[in-house]
Amino acid sequence: MCTLVVSRRPGHDWPLVLGANRDEMINRPWRAPGRHWPDWPEVVAGLDEQAGGSWMGINDFGVVAAILNRSGTLGSLAGKRSRGELVLEALDHADAATAAAMLADLDPAAYRPFNLIIADNRDCFWLAHRGGAPVLVTALPEGVSMITEGDLDDPNSSRVGRYLNRFRASAPDGLSWDAWAALLTDRSTASHEGIHDAMSFDRGDGFGTVSHSLIALPAPGIDMAPVWRFATATAVSPAWEDIQTR
Repeated sequence: MCTLVVSRRPGHDWPLVLGANRDEMINRPWRAPGRHWPDWPEVVAGLDEQAGGSWMGINDFGVVAAILNRSGTLGSLAGKRSRGELVLEALDHADAATAAAMLADLDPAAYRPFNLIIADNRDCFWLAHRGGAPVLVTALPEGVSMITEGDLDDPNSSRVGRYLNRFRASAPDGLSWDAWAALLTDRSTASHEGIHDAMSFDRGDGFGTVSHSLIALPAPGIDMAPVWRFATATAVSPAWEDIQTR
């Protein structure tokens, strides 16, 4: 199960900070975030080489999008479109509100269930496709929120229960996010009814955490590029690199 942690602070110089772990089949081929799509030259995103879409990206307008599978829906399914294309579709818009409104009208029968986060430096939305029903759009509140394979701040998630308050207690001030980097890469393990709840893990069956991201968006009027720090997951201290967003 992938994980997203979002800090919203309207009025701050860095009103949105997002931390993310991607959990996937370890042998599924991918490429680190970059400008991989000639048809979307304004998009910087990780490339899923198998399906051609992405799990997370940002565009030149400062819109961020990230998608997560909901519980029990890992992988593709015959007759369903790739959920990774939704990240690219979201990043085809100049602001988060427009992107969320457009994607709320998609046909849910075309995709397996998902959680999709779309944000910019003003707004942040969670699009939930739980299966069957229309996609539900919810504006994220101020403060720190966390989402995995269920609902926002899901009390039934062992990972949320173990980490949400720790992320809230160490929310970044500006770009001082070492505490969040440490939490995202935490490999200490515990279990609740047999479910791994470590933030970063290797389950031993070919599935585990494959990458980490930290993204910060500057407020309107601040002449700085969005910041994206990225690392491939390892069993030891990962090497973080800066992704060029402009």
